[in-house]
Amino acid sequence: MLQRIDISHKTVIFIAVFILGVWVTYLIRDLLIMIFIAIILMSALSPLVRIFIKLKFPKILAIGLTYVIMVAILAGVLAGLLPPLIEESSKFIANFPALLSQLLNITNFDKSILQSELSSISKNAFSITIKALDNILAIIFLLVVTFYLLSERENLESRIPTLFVGNEERAKLLIIKIEEKLGSWLRGQIFLSLIIGVLSYIGLTLLNLPYALPLALFAGIMETVPVIGPIISAIPAIILALTISPILAAGVAVLYFVIQQLENSLIVPQVMQRAVGLNPLFVILAIAVGSRLLGIGGALLAVPFAVVVQIIVAHVIESRKI
Repeated sequence: MLQRIDISHKTVIFIAVFILGVWVTYLIRDLLIMIFIAIILMSALSPLVRIFIKLKFPKILAIGLTYVIMVAILAGVLAGLLPPLIEESSKFIANFPALLSQLLNITNFDKSILQSELSSISKNAFSITIKALDNILAIIFLLVVTFYLLSERENLESRIPTLFVGNEERAKLLIIKIEEKLGSWLRGQIFLSLIIGVLSYIGLTLLNLPYALPLALFAGIMETVPVIGPIISAIPAIILALTISPILAAGVAVLYFVIQQLENSLIVPQVMQRAVGLNPLFVILAIAVGSRLLGIGGALLAVPFAVVVQIIVAHVIESRKI
């Protein structure tokens, strides 16, 4: 006997609206990612803004001073690193053909493959330039949105909870907790990158490997890429050492292995787990899903997104217990 299934018009409308919402979200995913990054920056910078406000500075001036301090720190770091970095990078570029030829002779690599890859890169120079300009505009947009979020932070914290009728206070506490954790994550990540960069520079300098500064800077930057970042940062250093001697290459490999072990067993647990309190297995799964969906950008944002998910899930579980 056949059963008749009636579907109300409300169900049809709900399904249509849901599909439309998913489609629109997919179309504006880049914008949503930018807003999420801006929220992370706002969370990291807001403690300094609050300090200036407590010192009786107007809010706009407090935010402006925070931006000035951030730019000054970046400028100071670049001023200290840029001259030796440019010098060492220039030497590396000048010696690159000889090093590459030496490496190809060691590994018996087919030079025609490399030549074809280099020619394809030169053909795509225009698209690379356009991509760089797009990134600059994205950074400007990010800074503007972050400035707006900082200036409207209190209003947003008071208005958003009103959407949750009957749970306004809990929603406000949840937003504050998410903000604190996201800010702690970003500050912890910057501190981690600094530690790894310094340790790499000291170790490479002691091993007397050329171009220690750009290699250490690369290691610090790649520290922002969870799990695979430290492995990727070791590859150019080992390859460079291999063009000098196999013993030096082994020493460099041991150095990066020791740094990675210190990072996994001591540095990361002490810095990141205190900052965000995430389970390592949860972090790995989040990174795997993020990289699968959005590539490197997804891997970078996987941990802060996992932080938000963990806080919301924990809040829902606690509210059901009450």
